[in-house]
Amino acid sequence: MTTLEIILTDITQLPIDGVVNAANNSLLGGMGVDGAIHRVGGTALTQACQALRHTHYPDGLATGAAVATCAGELPAKRVIHTVGPVYAKDPDPQARLADCYRNSLRCAQEEGLRSIAFPAISTGVYGFPKQQAANIAVATLLQALREGVALERVVLVAFSEEDAQILRHALNQAQHSIIL
Repeated sequence: MTTLEIILTDITQLPIDGVVNAANNSLLGGMGVDGAIHRVGGTALTQACQALRHTHYPDGLATGAAVATCAGELPAKRVIHTVGPVYAKDPDPQARLADCYRNSLRCAQEEGLRSIAFPAISTGVYGFPKQQAANIAVATLLQALREGVALERVVLVAFSEEDAQILRHALNQAQHSIIL
């Protein structure tokens, strides 16, 4: 049975099979979680992303898509890069955000991973309202779990206690609506 957890930690220090990177479409690092993952992942991660850009994604990774690379110096085994929607510019940001979670899970399964950790995708400079993003993340992940996703552990990583509370609220609301 798969567990869904919410933890407050530094995602770059989490010993888990797969860490999701809230990437920009260039795959070459940026701000927030993306920048932190690239800094800690180091040269091997950067080179893997550069190779993907040259071979498979010369125009960058599409919003909602997901692709895996090595983790470099991170304690995780793999990094799954996904590009979240820019809230004010995407014509359907809710659907694209759900795609990020679904496609990251699919990618993790294809990679044979047993555990995966997600940051809050698109809630930083991409401007997605945090509670709405948390509701989408939780609903999408719970649906995948009900459909039998083949992972043992799914973790939502909060950057702050406020973010953890937002995620807990979303999870409590989703579980309550399932019971009713």
